[in-house]
Amino acid sequence: MKQRFVVILFFSSLLIAFITWAEVPTTQLKIKAHFAMPDILVPDFSKSKKLLITDFGAAQGDKVKNSQAIAQAITQANKMGGGIVVVPEGEWLTGKIHLKSNVNLHLNKGAVLLFSENPEDYLPAVHSTWEGLECYNYSPLIYAYECKNIAITGEGELKAKLDVWKAWYARPKPHMESIKRLYNLAGAYTPVKERQMVNDTAHLRPQFIQFNRSENILLEGVTITNSPFWTIHPYLSKNVVIRKLKVYAHGHNNDGVDPEMSQNVLIEDCIFDQGDDAIAIKSGRNPEGWRLKTPSKNIVIRDCIVKNGHQLVAIGSELSGGVENVDISNCTVVDGAKLNHLLFIKTNERMGGYVKNIYASNLTAGKIDLGVLGIETDVLYQWRTLVPTTIRKLTPISDIYLSDIVAKDVQFVSRILGQKDLPVKNVSMKNIKTNTVQDKKEIHENVLNFQN
Repeated sequence: MKQRFVVILFFSSLLIAFITWAEVPTTQLKIKAHFAMPDILVPDFSKSKKLLITDFGAAQGDKVKNSQAIAQAITQANKMGGGIVVVPEGEWLTGKIHLKSNVNLHLNKGAVLLFSENPEDYLPAVHSTWEGLECYNYSPLIYAYECKNIAITGEGELKAKLDVWKAWYARPKPHMESIKRLYNLAGAYTPVKERQMVNDTAHLRPQFIQFNRSENILLEGVTITNSPFWTIHPYLSKNVVIRKLKVYAHGHNNDGVDPEMSQNVLIEDCIFDQGDDAIAIKSGRNPEGWRLKTPSKNIVIRDCIVKNGHQLVAIGSELSGGVENVDISNCTVVDGAKLNHLLFIKTNERMGGYVKNIYASNLTAGKIDLGVLGIETDVLYQWRTLVPTTIRKLTPISDIYLSDIVAKDVQFVSRILGQKDLPVKNVSMKNIKTNTVQDKKEIHENVLNFQN
């Protein structure tokens, strides 16, 4: 009897160990690009168990119960080695959601996760970022830190209440002094844990969704409405697939997707209706990019529609870690969209980093307020007067290829303003068709080897 008990205990221990170490399987997604694009690992939850949040106590209209139920379901799915946390039809008010490895947050059709506008619901502060600088700030509404095999899927909606965040859009002097303090802390390489930015004067709005230092990520199908700050922020992450989303966010700094120091990224079949750039590729600001030394690279953007947004794709201005291997194709900007450029590369004398191997092809747009391509090397925004240049590092920009693009009306086709000390090199624009050019077709300073 004793021996039988020992055997049962042994196999029970093995089972517990297996469950603890099990993880969701992945599939390899092969993608064609103008460069050697690595396969992307995508988590496969097809055989994972579903966990309904109402089974964990969720109740419509009860923010506390819903927040607790979602957290408990995520924990259970993680402990199982993989699970799908299901949000059923209806509106569910909640606070922050922190994902864990091997978890798929799935929103059924008709489900709405409505995120509280109370900043207290996004405390304690977490390791996050603000405009390319690492700090401890309010938690993103949905946050994943050092996670593996995670997903947000379904036909439902993620929606942010904006009552308080809208009041934080303003940038009064106390806010400016706070971001100046953060800039100087980063410049001094102060440990991130000491860069605490949650106070009454900083008002640094959190991202809606941040995947931080995570890998094997799928974001598919959902509608995202409103955002305090950047909407979707893959940060220092790898193997990211973002597809079939509808994103609407018209607040301040409301980019659609901001891959930052992230690699092996696919963005496809999405609809963007933004108050800022539809997609903005970044890689850290100044010493942050130099310290972390992780370029954004191997990014494919295809088959997307932009209804509004400053740019279809922006690169920068935070690009101190470098950006390379970006392929943009088969995207449409609807006529009437408030668009400045299809592709805009922006940097300044403090950024360093580099930009190379950028491809854009088969794009269609209506009227563009500025031009098809913009490259500017003196974009400093508020930093021009807020802090002086202490370290001068120019950004090499080269190998930019645009082809087969149709735009209705533009101010110019290309405006490239390079640095005299470091001209922009190797820009090709082939088969670019426009109905009307209001200014000059090409406005160029300090450009070497431009071909059209």
